[in-house]
Amino acid sequence: MQAEAAALAAAQAAKELAEAEAQAQANAAQEAAEDEAERARLRAVEAERLETERAAEVARQAEAARIAEQERQDAAALEAESAARAQEAQLAENARRAEDAQHAHEARLAAEARAADAEREAAQAAEAAAARAAEDARLAEAQKAESAVAKPGLLGRLLGRGEKKTVVRRELDDDMLEQLEELLISADMGVDTALRVTANMAEGRFGKRLSTQEIKELLAAEVTRIMEPVARPMPLYPTKPQVVLVVGVNGSGKTTTIGKLASQFQAAGKKVVIAAGDTFRAAAVEQLQVWGDRAGVPVLTAAEGSDPASLAFDAMEQAAKDGADLLMIDTAGRLQNRADLMEELSKIVRVIRKKDPDAPHNTLLVLDATTGQNALSQVKTFQELADVSGLVMTKLDGTAKGGVLVALADKFGLPIHAIGVGEQIDDLAPFDPEEFADALIGLDR
Repeated sequence: MQAEAAALAAAQAAKELAEAEAQAQANAAQEAAEDEAERARLRAVEAERLETERAAEVARQAEAARIAEQERQDAAALEAESAARAQEAQLAENARRAEDAQHAHEARLAAEARAADAEREAAQAAEAAAARAAEDARLAEAQKAESAVAKPGLLGRLLGRGEKKTVVRRELDDDMLEQLEELLISADMGVDTALRVTANMAEGRFGKRLSTQEIKELLAAEVTRIMEPVARPMPLYPTKPQVVLVVGVNGSGKTTTIGKLASQFQAAGKKVVIAAGDTFRAAAVEQLQVWGDRAGVPVLTAAEGSDPASLAFDAMEQAAKDGADLLMIDTAGRLQNRADLMEELSKIVRVIRKKDPDAPHNTLLVLDATTGQNALSQVKTFQELADVSGLVMTKLDGTAKGGVLVALADKFGLPIHAIGVGEQIDDLAPFDPEEFADALIGLDR
């Protein structure tokens, strides 16, 4: 019994010991788990701290980079501003120098313009004096002509006035032809044209005896033959406005011719406008305004000394706006040996063609019949610059011999639209070749 009790006690003790060891192991395991959990927590805290520090370092580096970039941009902006200020200063200096140069250039141009004005005024004064002298001579010659019993013409100087009842005949030989040639040359017909006229007249008649009347008729017929192809009125076109550019040297009669033509076109029912393109002389503008008033035609003007090409362009616009049929543009009297003045005429033509490529539709060259053979060089020069389309010959009522018209027709073949035979507004007549030839030769029909 005691043995069983002892065995039971021993078993109970072993059981308790086993339970105590199991409890101890369980406690130990729990403590180990708790330790591991603590270590895990500490590792997480450390990792979080490290991540925070890393993020802070990245943020610090980013801020440092931003500050550095901002400083770089500020420095670049400061440098650009400095460069801009330097460039502005350079531009201002360049502008100042350019302005100084422009002022110097304008001063030089003004001085040249004053010198040119002085030269032009002196030339105009000389031309005016020459014109007065020519007019005095014309009047004297006219008075002398009026006192004569009859006008003998060219042939009268050679063969007499034909007052005798008997008909005098002379042989058409070399001596007679030479005398006829000299007379035609003295009438400003020119050597080549005079030789051609006498040669054609003598063809088939050389050696025959001819009367004064017959010789006059033959010469007049030959002159008429040369002049008939060029006796044409100024053509009119449907273009509105039809631009008529009037050119010529000083004193040729451009202004009076424009006034007379304007009056004739106005009377024919055309609406006419005149542009006073001779802006270099106030007197020229005033004279054209007087003729415009006589013809009942408006005259467009510009300030004295202004650009005539600009006036021509404005006049074309105004004429188109007003519905004008014809725009007649006066130009400054130009000596054909003055290149600078002739260039101004070329500029007018160029500017007109910017407005209308076909303009000017007519370019009339006004010639003074008293200039003689000099008219040939005038036609050549003006034709090269302004593409002359027709001629008007003035002052055939005075001492002019008129033979240069035959030379012009023979050499250039340009149409002769009209001739001036007086100072009145109606003293512009269509060119009649037969009447002209009869007057030149002195033939009474």
